[in-house]
This record gives sequence, C-alpha cells and structure tokens, in this order.
Amino acid sequence: MLKIIGFVIAVTLAPQVYAEKLPIFDAHIHYSHDAVHLVPPEEAVKALRTAGVRKALVSSSDDNGTQLLFAAAPDLIVPALRPYRRRGEISTWMHDATVIDYVEKNLAKNRYLAIGEFHAYGDDIDTPVLQRIIALAREHNLLLHAHSDAKAIDLIFKSYPDALVLWAHSGFDRPEAVREVLARHKNLWADLAFRNDQSEGGKVADDWLPVFRDFPDRFMVGTDTFAPERWYYVEDHADFSREWISSLPGDLVDRIAYRNAESMIERVEARQGR
Repeated sequence: MLKIIGFVIAVTLAPQVYAEKLPIFDAHIHYSHDAVHLVPPEEAVKALRTAGVRKALVSSSDDNGTQLLFAAAPDLIVPALRPYRRRGEISTWMHDATVIDYVEKNLAKNRYLAIGEFHAYGDDIDTPVLQRIIALAREHNLLLHAHSDAKAIDLIFKSYPDALVLWAHSGFDRPEAVREVLARHKNLWADLAFRNDQSEGGKVADDWLPVFRDFPDRFMVGTDTFAPERWYYVEDHADFSREWISSLPGDLVDRIAYRNAESMIERVEARQGR
C-alpha cells in the first residue's frame, strides 16, 4: 500500500556522509501567499541552497510568490505558472472561465517554463478551461505539470500529442501502473514528490528499481511544499532523497537526483528558442 509522507522525515546520518552533497533538482516546490509571510524570500532561497538544491521548479497561489523567489535567485528558480489565484480553487478552477484571463495576463508579462502544478482528473481535461490551458502550453512552449490520474494524462496527450508533461507524484500510483503510462508517452516525466514508497530502509524499494532501470531518464524528486510549514523540511527531504538515491546502480544516481529534471527543462528551453 502506498505510504504517503505526512510527517517529518527523520534522517540521522554521520556528517561526513554528505560532506560533498549530491546535487538535487527539486521539481515540485510551492511558495504560496501564506508561505511568503512565514518564510520570507531570502530565507526560502537560503533553505534551498543549504539543502544542496541546485534548481527548483517553483509555482505558487497566487503567482506573486514565484516572482519574488525568481527575482531573489534567478540562477536557482525555474518559474511555473499555477492557475490558482488563492487556496481553495483546486477542485473548481477547471470550471471557472476567469482562470483563462488570469493565466493569459501572467504569460504576457512574465517568463515561465511550465504551467502547473494543476489538479485535473479524467474528463476534466475535456473542459474548455483545460483545453485552453493546453493550447496556451502549446503556444508558449511550456511544460505541463499535472497532478492527475492516468486517464487525464492520456487525454492531455490526445489533445496535444507533442506535449511535454511532468506527472506530479507519479499519479500516486503503483510502480507497475506508472510503468504502463510512461511506456505510452515518450514526452512524459514523473516526479516522486510527497511519497516515500520508493524507499525501504534507506535503499531503493525492490518494486521501484525495475521501473527506474526501464525508464532511467524519466524520474525526479520533489519536496512539495504545499503547506508553508513544509519549507522547514526542505533540507531533511533532500537528505532523505540522497540516501535512497545513493543506493541506485550506475548513473541512475545523478539522473534521478538532478540530471533528468535538467534535461526536461532543457527540452522546454529548446522549444522556446533559449
């Protein structure tokens, strides 16, 4: 049964283990309005750098938090536009046409590499709002960061076959089910944010290892600071990730720690002509 992280990860490792920390690309960070008040931008940037995070894909509700972090550390922050203006829109935004205006206005004035993380399941993808979001991703050459089930992922690619999609939390699905979806879509990556079933006793879990081997260039890690207090766990989560990732064979270590996410963003930048 999937074990979801809902507690502080306790990592007790000798200091010398991470004397030279394995770099981490954190592909799932939020810095929403309540987090801005609790953890000011300079403290948030310090937390990421102290954790050994070399890049972070950041979105926020509303977008102000993302812009504050990007201004404070453009070398570190990869900005994503979340279509939520405030908390509480997760289950309603796909039926709210005013979201389109909000997204279009922000795309016109700021630089982004992604739209999301957004929540959409199954036939939500066929709503006019989602279809416009997908069209905007095509027009602006943006990654779609989707908190979705497998059906929604399939429908995104049906609407936009050449889409670049990051599957948030790997759909909270079992590794064998994740394998099936990845096999169907060559432009799909999967983050492992807010889950710990990929690790057993500090090592990679037996049921995940074959999937990582079969798709060595598709997986990446993320903290998911969905609540402001989770900013205090960024360093612990990075060390938790380093521990199990370091048990992987060969170049899977660097790939899942940071190279896959970097390659994904490079694909987006290439489409944007950067």
